[in-house]
Amino acid sequence: MRAHAQGILPPARHSRQPEASPAHPRHNVRMRHVRVIVSGAVQGVGFRYSAHDAAARLGVAGWVRNRHDGTVEAELHGEEGRVDQMIDWLRKGPPAAHVERVEVSEATPTGPLSFDIREDA
Repeated sequence: MRAHAQGILPPARHSRQPEASPAHPRHNVRMRHVRVIVSGAVQGVGFRYSAHDAAARLGVAGWVRNRHDGTVEAELHGEEGRVDQMIDWLRKGPPAAHVERVEVSEATPTGPLSFDIREDA
């Protein structure tokens, strides 16, 4: 314990533990990779940028982009529980969005483990 002018301080609080590397064989973490199509009033409302922020908060990798048909497409990769939380976020979207439908399909990981906003498709 550290000394303090008024007595003894409790041990310093540590921030949460570093995340397990998905490639590390010692960690028993279920990974999930999905492709998601979000329909409704989801373009022109900050959906992609808000999704990027949500993914960063949740520690989810992948990408998001607008599609020419008016939907938003996302690919998500990460720990199963975190990916599920991100899918829940996509079902609501940012405040200005009106999500009508979310289609989720399991996929095979592609690309780097970061989260990007891609060009429209």
